[in-house]
Amino acid sequence: MTQSAVSQAMQQLEDSLHVQLIDRSKRPLVLTAAGQTYVRGLRDILRQLQRLETEVVSIGGKLSGQLKIGTIYSVGLSYLPEASEEFAALHPEVDVKLEFGSVEKVVEMTTDGEVDFGLVSFPRNNKTLQSVMWQQEPMRLVCSSEHPFASQTNLSLDALEGIALIGFDRGLTLRKEIDHYLLKAGVSVDTRMEFDNADSLIRAIQASRGVGIVPEAAVRRETANGSLKVVACRGLRMTRPLGIIFRRRGQLSKAASEYTSLLLGRRVETEKRKSGSGKHAVENSATDARTGTSVVA
Repeated sequence: MTQSAVSQAMQQLEDSLHVQLIDRSKRPLVLTAAGQTYVRGLRDILRQLQRLETEVVSIGGKLSGQLKIGTIYSVGLSYLPEASEEFAALHPEVDVKLEFGSVEKVVEMTTDGEVDFGLVSFPRNNKTLQSVMWQQEPMRLVCSSEHPFASQTNLSLDALEGIALIGFDRGLTLRKEIDHYLLKAGVSVDTRMEFDNADSLIRAIQASRGVGIVPEAAVRRETANGSLKVVACRGLRMTRPLGIIFRRRGQLSKAASEYTSLLLGRRVETEKRKSGSGKHAVENSATDARTGTSVVA
């Protein structure tokens, strides 16, 4: 189709809707607010059509089609390879595609219908999305095999006082929870480097022979090959909540329902939660880091 034909088609569409969809005063061209709403709606329709076709084909037969999962990096790299392998054995004709991003990006992709569901830390409900708690992932003190802590077998939390720590970006919820936990324990650390994802943080710990607090599953490979060591630390009892998010509008596809059931060990409840459930699942569960054992991050 020529550019002229596209322009004429767009003009006819705008005339029929009696609204401007494209702002032609800017270069490159951008969608107006009405245009953005129209595009979102079309994507929603196309996604529902694809889901309907998949459901019809799968009736009385095997699941097929494509399943798109949005995931933060640490979860996608730590948990999904094994889960996807198991899912593929059960449903070989379903093409599972992973879309990686930050929590904000996964929320955006799920909201816009670009993925069937998302996997994030600190899941929250809102008017568009519903969350289901998946698991509480332990946080561990991890260091390079060449760090002085590597030879410790029962470190106290107080031993972290003043140490140079490699940490998460201060804008991340997980970093804020770690800082809060240490503050309540009366421990002050010197965060020298900050990263917005666990994989980069782990690489930095290895390269700088440093130490940091990271999700347990994110360092399985490194602790197995001996390049990093998990240090037993008295008083460090933290986990971060991981959850599944999906759109309230509509239902999960059959493939998405089967995959989430595989992760949860049960069917996802899609009913709307009561008012006020938008806060993440661990809020108000923190206790003093010296004495408590409850989940805080």
